[in-house]
Formats: sequence, structure tokens, C-alpha cells
Amino acid sequence: MSSLVLHAGSMFDGYTLSGPATVHMSGDRIVRVDRTGALPTDGSEVIDFGASACLLPGLIDAHVHLAFDAGPDPVTSLISTSDSDLLTHMRTAARSALLAGITTVRDLGDRGYLLLDLVEELTAHPELGPEILAAGPPLTTPGGHCHFFGGEVEGHDALRAAVRERHARGCGVIKIMAGGGRMTPGSVPPHASQYGLEDLRTVVDEAHRLGLPVAAHAHGIQAISDAVEAGVDSVEHVSFLTADGIDPDSGLMETIAAKGTFVSLTLGLDREVTQLSAAQAAHFNTVLDTYGNLHKHGANVVIGSDAGIAPLKPHDVLPHGVADFARMGVAPLDALRSMTSLAARLCRVEGRKGRLVVGADADLLVVRGDVAHDPTAVLDVQAVFRAGTRVR
Repeated sequence: MSSLVLHAGSMFDGYTLSGPATVHMSGDRIVRVDRTGALPTDGSEVIDFGASACLLPGLIDAHVHLAFDAGPDPVTSLISTSDSDLLTHMRTAARSALLAGITTVRDLGDRGYLLLDLVEELTAHPELGPEILAAGPPLTTPGGHCHFFGGEVEGHDALRAAVRERHARGCGVIKIMAGGGRMTPGSVPPHASQYGLEDLRTVVDEAHRLGLPVAAHAHGIQAISDAVEAGVDSVEHVSFLTADGIDPDSGLMETIAAKGTFVSLTLGLDREVTQLSAAQAAHFNTVLDTYGNLHKHGANVVIGSDAGIAPLKPHDVLPHGVADFARMGVAPLDALRSMTSLAARLCRVEGRKGRLVVGADADLLVVRGDVAHDPTAVLDVQAVFRAGTRVR
């Protein structure tokens, strides 16, 4: 079993930043972490990235759609693409994420469980892509948001059966569209609910009985409130939308924080790909203000990019979320926690992912710069390791 030692001028272990450090890997695991920065004397192979480099855990993107192509019309592309071509695209998308230092992704919606084929491939060859925690087709109402993935279901018995099917197929999370969205013509608008409280409770109870977490897509205030009351593990987007626009509800924010429900904020925009229009920028700034209030209330915040849904959201976009978080007045290290150790807790891979500790998977990102003060440092990638193999 091969051994390798990485040395750098600083290390962010998923919680704290320290000075010179070495991380010792054997095979696909971390076997030692030395914060003195001392180099080994036993003849081990050492890669010294230099004083300006920082070692970090591989990033975790808590919300992606590898089936979407990040083009101007990803839904039409998805619908018109064959299974074989779609699987090829998903391989490429996964590889793009990995090379950006994203070593784990939680995919919250693919077509007809096709992604599980890629999960099997990458389990056998982890150096080819990130670890994928797949939801399969998201649960949605007939004709509802993202129905084109193939997850239309209604009624308590059918919802329970749908959860059991995903568990039997090997999915790692249940995704339910508690409310509407923008990408599905003819479905209810984003601020409106699709499922009621009892439907959500049915899904949560069955999923938790089987040991699976539940992620609920919810932009509207009622959908957010119902999802939290039903006991979902994470609420995705959390935009506090009404028919008249965004209306942050401080009482609901307090409830979210008190219950410990994770909020998955879909941040990360690659402005080098597409510039925001004035209207888009104004809307995005309003969303950032809302997200900043959630953080101030003490909510468990993770960052999921929603990669794939638009040109601004390529599959390597998650690291840009650090700068977006900083625009809310949040420290870059808090942003990094939201896509490492906190995301690992949400995704139920704590201990294996999101930390540089003994026994964790040897998934590492090496960047150059001051990660405590420069939110763009995470974009200056020097190396990426997946399961102990250097892939960049």
C-alpha cells in the first residue's frame, strides 16, 4: 500500500486553521496529521507545496444536478439526450467538479436513476470523479416541478413506496419538491407549495425509518415552514418567496435555527462565464441579504451550488460560493466549514469526509493563498487528491 506525505505552510482541517502541517496518507486513508510541520525522517515520499500553500479537506457540494448541462436550456437538453449520451455527460460533469477540488457531491435529481450507474463506476475507480450521494428522481407531484426526471407521485401510500424504492436501489438521500420552481413550465410558481405538511411527514417518517436523510426543495414561506415542521434534514434554497417577492420571516428563521434544520444555500456564480444583468444582480443581492440573516440567526448553513442549472452554474462552481458568502459579511473560514465539516454532517459522511483527521478518506485540496482572509484563494488550486490518488 503506497504512502505519501503532503506538506504546506498552513492547514484548514475542516474546523480550524493552523500553521505549517503535514498530512500522511496510506492508500485511500489519512493515517497521521502533524501540526508541527515537521517533515518525516523515515524515507516517506514527500510533496512540499511551499509556505504559501494550504491543505484543506476535499470540498463537499451539497446540491448538484450532474444531469443538467449548465447550458442556456438545460431542461430541453436533458429531455432530448439519450441515456448513453447523458451518462457520458454526467461523467464529464463529475470530472469537472473533482478537478476543482470537489471530492464529494450530493446529487439531488437525475433522470430515471441513471446516475446510479456512474456511482457504481466511481466506487470502483474513485480517482475518476467525486463520491456521489444520489437521490435519484426527486419526488414531485404529477406535472410538478422537475417532473421530467420521472419522480411523479402523490398519496401517502405511493410516497412511502417511492421512498422504499429509492432505498432499495441504493440512493443516499431522498429529495422532495415541497414547493414549485422556475424550470418547469406549467407547474406551480416557486412561492407555492406542491405537497402539504402530512405528505412531507409521510416521506420523512419513512425515510428516517430506513436511515435516509430528506432534502426538501422549498422557495416559498409555507413550503419552508412545512418542511421544517415535518422534520426534513435540509431545506434547499430557502428563498422566503411570496407572490410579491422575497419577504424574510425572522420568526421562521428562529425556528429553523432552534430545530437545527440544515439550510442548503444555493450559492456560487461563475461571473467569468456569464455576467449578471442589473435585475439578476439586484435579485441576487436580496437573496444574499436573506441568507446573511439566516446565518446571523445561527442556522446550520451549508453551501450547495445547484450546479448544472444555468451557464452561471457550471459543475466546478462551488468554490465561488466562498466569495458569495463573504459578500454577506461572513468570514471565509465559515464558508469553508459550510462546504467541508458541516456539509459532511448533513450528508451523513462525518468522520470520512470534510475533515483532515486520522481515519478520514484521503480526499484533499491544496490551494495557494490566505484562506482566512482571501475568499478567492480556494480558486487557486495547486493539487487535488481523491482516495489518496493525485488527480490534479
